[in-house]
Amino acid sequence: YKTIGRVSLPVLNQFTSINKYFDDYKLMSNHNDFATMVKELEFPDQTPRVYFFNLGETHYPYMLQGENLPHISGVHGVFQKMDEFMLANQEKSETSFFEPEEMQRLHQQQIKCVEYVDGLLGDLFSKCPPNTHIIITADHGELFGEDGYFGHGPVMHEKCFEVPFLEGLCP
Repeated sequence: YKTIGRVSLPVLNQFTSINKYFDDYKLMSNHNDFATMVKELEFPDQTPRVYFFNLGETHYPYMLQGENLPHISGVHGVFQKMDEFMLANQEKSETSFFEPEEMQRLHQQQIKCVEYVDGLLGDLFSKCPPNTHIIITADHGELFGEDGYFGHGPVMHEKCFEVPFLEGLCP
C-alpha cells in the first residue's frame, strides 16, 4: 500500500504524529481546498493506495471564499478570552458569547459548507477506480448554542461526539 495525505487544516502538518508515516504528503496552501484535493487526485497504476483527506471547509470559521465572519483566536478558534468574557458578564442574567442571531448565522454557514463539500463528493467518486473503499467521517461534532456552548472543545458535550460516518464501495 502507498499512503497519501492531503491536508488543508494547518494544524495537521507534516510534523504532526498522525502524518509522519505517509509515503506522500501535501499541506494545501488554503484552509478550504478540498476542490483542489479532488482535482489533483490520481490513480496512476494498480498499486493499492490509502488516501487521507483532512478538510477545512466545515471547520470554524466555516468559510468557503473569505466570507466576512467573526474571527476569534485561541483554542480551536473559539475559546481564548472566553473565561474573561464570562467573568466580566457574570452579573448579567443572560450571558452569551454570541447573540442568538449570530449563532444561527454561524450554524447556517456551516451547513452551507457541508453542502459545498457534499457537492464535491460526486467528483471524487467519479475519479475512483471500481470497488474503491470510501470512508467519510469527522473527528468531532460542533456546538451552536446547545447548553450555552459554541465550538467543540475543550467541552465534554454529547454534540461533540456526534459525527457523520459513511462507509462503502464505489461502483
